Amino acid sequence: MRRTLSPATALALWLALITLAWWAVAPAQLGIDPLVNAQGEATGWWQLRRHAIYLTGLWCMGLMGLIMVLALRLPLIERPLGGMDQVYRLHKWAGMGAGITALLHWGVKEGGGLIKATWGREGKPARDAVLPWFTDARDLAKDLGEWAFYALLVLIALTLLQRLLAYRPWRLTHRAMPLLYLGFVFHALALTPLAYWALPLGLLHAGLLTLGSAAALWSLAGGIGLRRRHGAHIHSVQLLGQGPDAPLEVVCALPDSWPGHCPGQFAFVRFDRAEGAHPFTIASAPGALGENARGEALLRLVIKPLGDYTRTLARRLQAGQGVDIEGPYGRFDGRGSRARQQVWVAGGVGVTPFIALLEARQPGLATADARLQPVQMHYCTRDAARDALLGRLQTLCAQAEPAVTLTVHDGARGQRLTPRTLEALGGPLDIWFCGPQGLGDTLGAHASNAPWRLYRESFAMR
Repeated sequence: MRRTLSPATALALWLALITLAWWAVAPAQLGIDPLVNAQGEATGWWQLRRHAIYLTGLWCMGLMGLIMVLALRLPLIERPLGGMDQVYRLHKWAGMGAGITALLHWGVKEGGGLIKATWGREGKPARDAVLPWFTDARDLAKDLGEWAFYALLVLIALTLLQRLLAYRPWRLTHRAMPLLYLGFVFHALALTPLAYWALPLGLLHAGLLTLGSAAALWSLAGGIGLRRRHGAHIHSVQLLGQGPDAPLEVVCALPDSWPGHCPGQFAFVRFDRAEGAHPFTIASAPGALGENARGEALLRLVIKPLGDYTRTLARRLQAGQGVDIEGPYGRFDGRGSRARQQVWVAGGVGVTPFIALLEARQPGLATADARLQPVQMHYCTRDAARDALLGRLQTLCAQAEPAVTLTVHDGARGQRLTPRTLEALGGPLDIWFCGPQGLGDTLGAHASNAPWRLYRESFAMR
């Protein structure tokens, strides 16, 4: 299994880099000792407040610039993080971090009132010099930053409290984020002290503001994913099973511009321009479905009706309908270290990437990749008797080369997969998981104390 940078580690390193760059240009003597001098002046407190305002502002702008760049869905960023799902996870965490640091920035600024009420204004430092082009824009920059701060908190709250807003209106409000960022850029340019533009902080700060602004403008222009977007059309639509929870199979015919995909990847699919793109796993291996009569390659999506939008697709989609497919993305390839036993764990619709991985192992489609190894696969289903995908999964496993041994855990019969089940396999494990968050969290918690390496799809749009 490849070594990648976790989102938590990436975020910590990013903040550490900004902090070190700030420390390099900060005064050798911070001027905070003592906090209150012999004359009763709170000089140290005022200096501490000033340093905290600037550092939290740098953190916030650094995180927001990171958010803008991550939103571009660049393959260059996907590789070190281990997949676009991890890029979006870092994007979300950076958003929460930006909200927290913005709140700290605002709180420290408002803390001046407490210092003044306790010790008075004596000892408060004069305004720092700023870039000469923005000397007369201080007040406007402060007001713009404050209003952008309030709007940022609202957007973050709507993102975290997903039940407050359906996806479509959330998506429309989220498109305001680049505008807020550009407002913060003006705030930062007008209020960053002139001394902070010295190396190395000046180069880092200016570079982030430039990259973030370019990314924000590109986003506002609708350029995200544009070069990886392909106009396809629906070849066939079929419900797999009966009832409201039956998954929907959508087979799409792809244009010649499609670059091909690897088993286990996903794509952003847009059936409706008003709704926007949603991520769906590609549930077929390259070449597994062949071509249509016009020689167009076919690609399968299996969509579970889990939300308001996906529940309507069965009655809205039909053969011949146009569809935009952006991608492919992701690095969920099911390949691990040869020194470890390979284990695949799927739950519910999380079986879709494994269907593609299994199709790539079928006779006639199996690759000569020496990294492919025998696999122990565990599939968790609510009711095996009604599972529309189980039969196909069993057939694929039975014919797979190298072998894939399938164990089915039927919830209707009280069969549950637990970490102890996997412990019985013995030895170090590479575990590839896609399924319910609860099961993934349980395996993740156990993996920290076991000789396991767990890779899980954790992609979420918000």
